[in-house]
Amino acid sequence: MLIACVQTGVHFAAVDQNVDDACAKIDRLGKQGVELAVFPECALTGYGYESREEALDAAPTIDDPAIQRLIEACRANNLTITIGTLIRKDRDELHNAALMMDGSGLLGRYNKVHLPHLGVDRFVDRGQACDQILTTQSGCKVGLGICYDSSFPEPMRALGLAGADVIALGTNWPVAASRTAEIVPPARSMENHLFFIAANRIGEERGFEYCGLSSICGPDGVELARAEGAEETELFVDVDLEQARNKRIERTPGKHVIDRFADRRPEMYSRLGDPIATPQSPAQD
Repeated sequence: MLIACVQTGVHFAAVDQNVDDACAKIDRLGKQGVELAVFPECALTGYGYESREEALDAAPTIDDPAIQRLIEACRANNLTITIGTLIRKDRDELHNAALMMDGSGLLGRYNKVHLPHLGVDRFVDRGQACDQILTTQSGCKVGLGICYDSSFPEPMRALGLAGADVIALGTNWPVAASRTAEIVPPARSMENHLFFIAANRIGEERGFEYCGLSSICGPDGVELARAEGAEETELFVDVDLEQARNKRIERTPGKHVIDRFADRRPEMYSRLGDPIATPQSPAQD
């Protein structure tokens, strides 16, 4: 299965222009035989909004004609994509979302759960689940995440336990997060023994410069493709999904065997769901 990671710039608050660019890339990727392509976070809308009202003005609804144009491009090229955008419902709901679609229509949607104090994430509504798996027509099981979600091992493990072959992560990592772009994708792919596609944006927006450094990592944490920096580029890897589905790794048969799912001991991790302890203030005389 040929997969692609799209590292690209984004036009701020210009959905139609971003859809034009995405459709051109879909046409090019389809001609190269790509089956699954991952685009960055907020690739249709931009990210650096300064208020909820400003973001609502720019965000499409899920039935916007712009979304239908992407579906038609996927249909013409027999391609599945994941792509980030703000999505609103009237003026009442606003989410930072990842959409997965192919020529048959919208396959599913994920709303970002982990929201940093940054950009539009200061103003959007929080998603309610992070373990949904969507399946392509060829049978590839895809788990969706968005940027800061990957800084937490738990949601990525939830996707792995739910059966993901691939985690598709659209990101808007600024230059200050370059180490995250370098460290997190190989760590999460190794921890969950699956393919991990991290598609970051490039360019400058509202005072933030984005670092690129997109990557595709394999089931043992090996970088299969990596962007050198913040250039416009597409990464390609031909993957064997059976590598992700076989969690048992025999490095030395009978002597060094690893299975990161079978070897878990969740009964020992009960405190993972506990609230954070609040430090006690010193007693006052």
